[in-house]
Amino acid sequence: MEIWKIRGGNPLRGSVRVQGAKNSVLPIMAASVLVPCRTELTNCPDVRDVRASMDILRCLGCAVEQDGDAIYIDSRPLCRSAVPDALMHRMRSSFTFLGAILGRCGEASLTRPGGCELGERPIDLHLEALGALGARFEETGERILCCADAGLQGTCIRLRYPSVGATENAMIAACAAKGETVIENAATEPEIEDLQNYLRQLGAEICGAGTDTIQIRGISPVERVAYRIMPDRIAGATMLCAAACTGGEIELRGAVREHLGPVTQALCAMGCRMREESSAIFISAKRALRASPVIETGPNPAFPTDAQPILMAASLRAAGTSAFVENVFSDRFRHVEQFRRLGAEICIEGKTALVTGVRELYGAPVLATDLRAGAALLLAGLSARGTTTVLDEGHIARGYDALDIQLRSLGAELEILREMR
Repeated sequence: MEIWKIRGGNPLRGSVRVQGAKNSVLPIMAASVLVPCRTELTNCPDVRDVRASMDILRCLGCAVEQDGDAIYIDSRPLCRSAVPDALMHRMRSSFTFLGAILGRCGEASLTRPGGCELGERPIDLHLEALGALGARFEETGERILCCADAGLQGTCIRLRYPSVGATENAMIAACAAKGETVIENAATEPEIEDLQNYLRQLGAEICGAGTDTIQIRGISPVERVAYRIMPDRIAGATMLCAAACTGGEIELRGAVREHLGPVTQALCAMGCRMREESSAIFISAKRALRASPVIETGPNPAFPTDAQPILMAASLRAAGTSAFVENVFSDRFRHVEQFRRLGAEICIEGKTALVTGVRELYGAPVLATDLRAGAALLLAGLSARGTTTVLDEGHIARGYDALDIQLRSLGAELEILREMR
């Protein structure tokens, strides 16, 4: 248990660099086992989900070392095709190992993944995509046994929904298939392009990531790969919204402005001033905020669901009423009740949360129910009067690298107390 103590009221000011992307490095770490190869990844965030992936790699027989923001993976010694249940339940992205292990070994044994409880997140899209490539599945309780006795065969895969995870699993497995594979209705998030770029370095012939059609024509393995992970767009959005919450001014270095478009557009509509340069984004929120336009989450290029709680934190004191429509996860409004403990006025009507801005928020004990909700509660606490205590079962550290240090460098008053159980 981690207990965050936040003393609100200080406008955040200064400069901060965005971390490497958690949602990019995880599928790339899984893809590293696809062929016998040595991989050096740089700009990796030091977060719990990354450490969980390292443990899975070691369990499979790979050699893994970490040095600062670099992770060194040697997948040549891989000798297992099964991942224990305890490792699978540590994060949602663990299921992306299925396509990589299947492509390498011709068989795989996993259980259903863990991660934040945001509502139903079925794995059927993953299984359908791999099944189209020739994989067969058998479920025994929680364990899923997968094999491709005749090898994987290239085909046309049309996803029923542009799932990021299913797209990643299909991309990785298709690299090991004979012939050409075309993935239609593929996810187009920036992390998909990052995975494609890594797979190309690994020797794959692949194109189309960033569009809804991806083509893969196999892989000619290389011996060594060096790859730099893209910046984390959700961590970047968190810092921009932190400035908005507190009426501050910050320079966000290292972000890719195109990746943050939906968030920066919403913040500008709320009254923030934004200046974008090639290597940095500057935000000033010295003026009182107004309600945001209607925010509807959805697959890229719609507003990202991971940024919804974070932007909602910035709207809690904005003049007028903001509407947030959550189209991705059925249980993504769990942070709303915690915001109400701070004095927020929020009404939920089906998939829509209506936020009426209040003059002030007041510090109170709140509970981080998932990763992004935890970050959003920290931002709300920074804008509240008095002290906010955020109780966190480790969610925040799953996705943010030294967030407390970054916020303190900008003038936030906070500390983390760790309580052993």
